[in-house]
Order: sequence, then C-alpha cells, then structure tokens
Amino acid sequence: MGGTGQDRDAAQMRLVAIVIALAMCLWLLVQALGSHYNWAGRWAFVADLAAIGAFVWSLLVTWRIWRRRNA
Repeated sequence: MGGTGQDRDAAQMRLVAIVIALAMCLWLLVQALGSHYNWAGRWAFVADLAAIGAFVWSLLVTWRIWRRRNA
C-alpha cells in the first residue's frame, strides 16, 4: 500500500482532470436547460458559483502537486 509520491500525484491529477471535465459539462448542461425552460437567473448564478468552486479547487490541488514536485 501507499505507493510512491509520483503515483499519488498522478492519481490526484486524474481526479483534477475528472473534476474539471464534469464541472464544465454540468455547467453547460445547467445553462442550456435554464435557457430552454426559462429558469430564474439565480439558478445560473448557483451553477456559476459551483463551477468556479470546482475550478478553484482544481487549481489549488494542481498548485500543491507542482510545489511538491519542485521541492
């Protein structure tokens, strides 16, 4: 168990990639559905904030991996 640091970093980067892809797909889906069904604008803002949260998390994890590799 435990793997090397590179294995852990690779697994975290895969997770980051999945989070970015899912956040973007879900954000696009909510925007399209909201436009089609005339949802209130606040739901677009909720989707925006959720996507921004996912992107910020991804950026922070990527930054931590980059710092670990350059240490």
